[in-house]
Amino acid sequence: MFKAKKALEERLADIDVVIEMVDARLPMSSSNPMFASMIGLRQRPSLKILNKQDLADPIQTAAWLDWFSQQKNTRAIALDSGDGAPKQKILAACRALAPHRDGGAKPLRLVICGIPNVGKSTLINALMGRKIAKTGNEPAITKTQQRIQLAEDVVLYDTPGMLWPKIEHETCGDYLAASGAVGRNALDEETIALALIATLKRRYPNALTSRYGLPDGVEATPDDAVLEAIGRRRGAVRSGGVVDYQKAAEILFTDFRAAIIARVTLETPEEWGVIAAEIARRQAIERAEEAERRALRKGSKGRGKGKNDASPAQLGRDDDEDDLLADDGDVDVVLLPLVEED
Repeated sequence: MFKAKKALEERLADIDVVIEMVDARLPMSSSNPMFASMIGLRQRPSLKILNKQDLADPIQTAAWLDWFSQQKNTRAIALDSGDGAPKQKILAACRALAPHRDGGAKPLRLVICGIPNVGKSTLINALMGRKIAKTGNEPAITKTQQRIQLAEDVVLYDTPGMLWPKIEHETCGDYLAASGAVGRNALDEETIALALIATLKRRYPNALTSRYGLPDGVEATPDDAVLEAIGRRRGAVRSGGVVDYQKAAEILFTDFRAAIIARVTLETPEEWGVIAAEIARRQAIERAEEAERRALRKGSKGRGKGKNDASPAQLGRDDDEDDLLADDGDVDVVLLPLVEED
């Protein structure tokens, strides 16, 4: 991930517009916070593409487009694999974000980024009218940056899909896993299936009931009982009548990802506001705890050795240097594996 992140940071130095593809079913959970940080640092305008809109709830997609349009220096459009004119939509939005490049001597320079398996390569092939980028239903496709002449005066750089090292909220991790953005070896499928069921019960109970022939009142049924019922209804039963919960989870994921249950959006702008506030609260606590640890380490050093006992090399070092040397590299727990893919 570090190599891909550094390459993107360097590329942003001469980019006019950053295109980020997100999953329309989980727009902010599928938005890499590292991209937002880099875009903000370089003060680059951003186009959000809500991909897979044909799988998402159209009412919620409209709400998300409106929400993104209210963000500073940002535009948003929704696309899917069946869109007949993605190039015109994308170029129009990017030219509006970078009017100084319209008809100028230099080309409009774009970079497209996103998490793994969000559909970047499929979109690029559609833009070019031929297959120039590898595609697949699993992560680990795009490996390096590619330069693409999108139009006579437009250059597009494709980048490997990147997940960030720490998912700050468990709900975001659940949604990413349910969507297929995370490799199967990185998740407990039964646990993710239960989280998906909880969301479907809350947001789409009728669709869940209809798809699996469940009795009325699914909202009050425990999540594990719903998963068991899905397994029995769909034949995920081992010898002796025991439900195969992993197989039942796979059935649920397949139906969700193909919009067979319904066109589902897992998060709304309002719900994201609650999640974002909780993430900010946790980060503030982490920063305070880290500051306290640094102060304790610094105080411990001061008690262990007086100024008169310091070595000649240490006598010339100021407090800031002490802080740097005292940072022993506490790291966050990695909730998901680092992935560089599309």
